[in-house]
Amino acid sequence: MERARSMAGLSPRFLALLEQEGLGGRRVLDLGCGGGRLALVLAASAARVVGLDRDARALVDARARAAAAGLGNVEFHEADVEREEYVRFTPDLITAYLCASDAIMERAGRALAPDGCLGMVAFHVDQWRETGRVSRFAYDEARMEAALRRAGFEPEVVAVEREVLCFPSVEAGLAAAVGLEDRWKVDGRWYAYIGFLEAGGRTLTRSHLIVKARKR
Repeated sequence: MERARSMAGLSPRFLALLEQEGLGGRRVLDLGCGGGRLALVLAASAARVVGLDRDARALVDARARAAAAGLGNVEFHEADVEREEYVRFTPDLITAYLCASDAIMERAGRALAPDGCLGMVAFHVDQWRETGRVSRFAYDEARMEAALRRAGFEPEVVAVEREVLCFPSVEAGLAAAVGLEDRWKVDGRWYAYIGFLEAGGRTLTRSHLIVKARKR
């Protein structure tokens, strides 16, 4: 899985936690799969992978990538993973990469049998801290552990994976966030980030929670 991992730009620590489950023979459900980057990596080892996402255009890309890779054990379906139930897919393992919510954890808890595994990468509350706003999808460790337990899981790993980029100038800081400009302008983050840089700030924080939990 090493080559696929490096190409996909996924967290090596997270993938190592999933590999510990012994993917061979497992049925994996990947929630919020987008263009399929995690699903396609897992399909190289798992018996069957199903990816769900509500973005139909992303699913077209995911299917094309699966076909190009010659993977016949992965399929993709359009679904709102915060509203639909997962029981019909009878998963052994459920994954979600940068797609986490209390609703997702609750549905995963209903779909997995005892000892089933949930693996997620969630936004941490420090994600983009320089913009002065916390995403509504972000968790700290305590909130994540509480949500998992409410959904019937025992947390095994809840760990922060953080990268702080440092810049020599305002221009370099803006260049690093250029792909986020349109989205941040909608909610005001862009202007707050510019203010942070102009006041002397020279960092941009990417911070995620790596999660692995076991169904009780």
